[in-house]
Amino acid sequence: MMKNTKVNTSKKSESAINAKPDAAMNLRDLLIDGLKDIYWAEKALTTALPKLVKNATASDLAYALKNHLEETKNHVTKLEEVFISLDEKASARKCVAMEGLINEANHIMEDTLQGAVRDAGIIAAVQKVEHYEIASYGALATFARTLGEEEAASILEDILAEEKAADETLSQLAETSINEEANDSDEESDEEEEEMEDEDEDEIDEEVEDNDYDSEEEDEYVELYTKGKLR
Repeated sequence: MMKNTKVNTSKKSESAINAKPDAAMNLRDLLIDGLKDIYWAEKALTTALPKLVKNATASDLAYALKNHLEETKNHVTKLEEVFISLDEKASARKCVAMEGLINEANHIMEDTLQGAVRDAGIIAAVQKVEHYEIASYGALATFARTLGEEEAASILEDILAEEKAADETLSQLAETSINEEANDSDEESDEEEEEMEDEDEDEIDEEVEDNDYDSEEEDEYVELYTKGKLR
């Protein structure tokens, strides 16, 4: 018995997204659109990274972020070279993904105290950015290779290598020192809370002792009262 393989085309069309008038028609168009996105993203990072540098407490983290800031500025220039190699005008299109990642980084800083804990949060935020860039440059370089755009592909692969190296540097910083320091900060905070609780309990005990009646005097008082000798 043959299975019914008929596709429900009406249901499929309901979930289809209508393309914009300027939608990519081929792989080259998709490459150019992606370049415009990442060009905007890199420019936005040249403004966002200095704020992260200022909020980093660990000197080695601040140094790594400063170093990557310079790389990011260079990436902007390299992307302009990619546009030239493709005989396209360098132009940026708002990258909503990078905008969201930068906003998240700002929220992380607002939600953490300055020190090791914030440093750990900064690393996590920047690594999310790096992972997005790694995925983007990997895809764009593959598109360029497929199209036979060897110069563009080579430049994009150079940028990709630097993004991967930056991500690895951040991982090393987190794993060798900063995450442990952040964890120690949590433990110190817990110890301080326990000490405060112990002090409060001691104060309560002292107050109780000051207000305690002598047990023999209290028994005598109760006995006299029950006999009607006290009113």
